[in-house]
Amino acid sequence: MSDQLIIKFLLIGAFLVMGFVLLKSGGSARTQALRTITLLMLLAAAVYAVLFPAVINDLAQLVGVGRGTDLLLYVFLVVFVANALTTVRRRRAQDAQITQLAREIALRSPESLGDQGQRFE
Repeated sequence: MSDQLIIKFLLIGAFLVMGFVLLKSGGSARTQALRTITLLMLLAAAVYAVLFPAVINDLAQLVGVGRGTDLLLYVFLVVFVANALTTVRRRRAQDAQITQLAREIALRSPESLGDQGQRFE
């Protein structure tokens, strides 16, 4: 149990950092730059893991996970959850934008609400 303590702290820390980043306001250029840098680092790590798989096994044993494949599974789980949360957040922002846009269109042309069929002919 105590040999897996390091990976537990790392995974919980990753989820906490991910939650903190996702709770912050998100549309800024800085946030998008952080996402891009994180994605590039993830891609570089993936290429490195493919080229040198023994390093992943060593890293897994260093953090208390038995095999490198288990460590990769944990990392993919973190990335998947982050991607899912980001997608939900982005969808909510898009829904809010669509709602705002619909309200503005409705307020600009209130006379066309009654005869929508004639407007698009």
